[in-house]
Order: sequence, then C-alpha cells, then structure tokens
Amino acid sequence: MARKTKKIKAAGKYRTRSGISVRKKYNAVESKQRKKQICPYCKGRVIRHSKGIWSCKKCGKKFASNAYYIE
Repeated sequence: MARKTKKIKAAGKYRTRSGISVRKKYNAVESKQRKKQICPYCKGRVIRHSKGIWSCKKCGKKFASNAYYIE
C-alpha cells in the first residue's frame, strides 16, 4: 500500500494544523539542536542548562550563547 504523505522529520507530530512554513522552520532548529554541541574554548562537549545558558563538561566553563544551539 502506498504512503499518502512524505516523511516530515521532527515536525510530523504537528500534522497539517500548523502550516508548512512553520514546520520547515521547526525542522531547521530541531536538527541543529539535536547535534552534538562543541565548546568554543576547549572543543569539549557542551550541555544546555536553560535558554541560552551552556556549560562545558571538560573545562567547566559556563557561558551564554544562542537559545537552542551554539554558533
């Protein structure tokens, strides 16, 4: 049996009620957020504590950056 819709990645949970432009933006942010984030100081792993507050597991530095991913 054929599939009726395309695979929509993480935004599939919103179905059609949100609109395609919102779901595309959500997919862009979600794919960046789920990747491993790297510390700009020592190149170690970074974890997110809250919106824009990050800390490195290796060097222990705490710093601010973007809300969902580091650039």
